[in-house]
Amino acid sequence: SPCVFSTAAQQRSTGDECGPEDPRDEPKHPLSDSALEHKAIKLEEQVRDLTERYRKALADSENVRRRTQKFVEDAKLFGIQSFCRDLVEIADILEKTAESAAEEAEPSNPNPTLKKICEGLSLIEAKLQSVFAKHGLQKMNPVGGKYDPYDHEIVCHVPAEGMQPGTIALVTQDGYKLHGRTIRHALVGVAVESQE
Repeated sequence: SPCVFSTAAQQRSTGDECGPEDPRDEPKHPLSDSALEHKAIKLEEQVRDLTERYRKALADSENVRRRTQKFVEDAKLFGIQSFCRDLVEIADILEKTAESAAEEAEPSNPNPTLKKICEGLSLIEAKLQSVFAKHGLQKMNPVGGKYDPYDHEIVCHVPAEGMQPGTIALVTQDGYKLHGRTIRHALVGVAVESQE
């Protein structure tokens, strides 16, 4: 029986060596230095990526804010653009009427009523132009200047007598700008070299 006991004790000690070990007795292996460095590098890359994305998002929101502000400012300035287009047509009619009345009210015609009408039309025309100027609407005066396709529309060509070719020789319809933006092109005649 002592032999059996020794064999059992021997088996038990051998079995302990081969069997599963008690997890409480197992020394814990901390992450190696290279694994920690790798994890730190990954975390730094994530922080850089998130920081870059955050900066881009801030820049995008600032751009949207600026564009919206510009859009609102333009809407304030140019919201009256279609109204101005309609008014300049009335200004054209008034100008033509004032010119016709002035021709009829020459010194040879003693009609005082016609002279008063002519003076009234001139005053209305001057007042209308001052109201235009107050709101940023200006008549273009392109005669003698260079042709610009953004401001002018060519309706005819005229022989260049005393003018450089490409300059505007006459205006058949006035053009207008609202705060520097062309709202109606001037209809112009451009000087060209005569071909003989």
